[in-house]
Amino acid sequence: MNITTTITGTTARLTPHGEIDFDTLPPLHSAVDRLPPHVTDLLWDLEHLTFTDIAGLHLLFGTAPHGHPRYRTTVANLRDQPLQLLLTATELFPAAYDVSRLIPSSPAGLAAPRT
Repeated sequence: MNITTTITGTTARLTPHGEIDFDTLPPLHSAVDRLPPHVTDLLWDLEHLTFTDIAGLHLLFGTAPHGHPRYRTTVANLRDQPLQLLLTATELFPAAYDVSRLIPSSPAGLAAPRT
């Protein structure tokens, strides 16, 4: 898993490349663990994410034992498959997966559909 990290002020932008599953969670958690203490906002830029399974939900919602509750977490540039997973989780389990807290109010939260 290749992860690009950019820090601007108190915001860290993490951009994973590839797929998120339970095998790729450790490097993602390590990238978050290495963030400096002044970071309070965590933006997952999912532009290069081609697939995620429930591991992505654990990462974004902190439901895994290794969640990151100290950060205000948002996502940007959702592609079709990760977006459909988030919307399905929200529809089936609205109390557990409140997608409205992840997607900023700006249109950048949703990417244009890709072919």
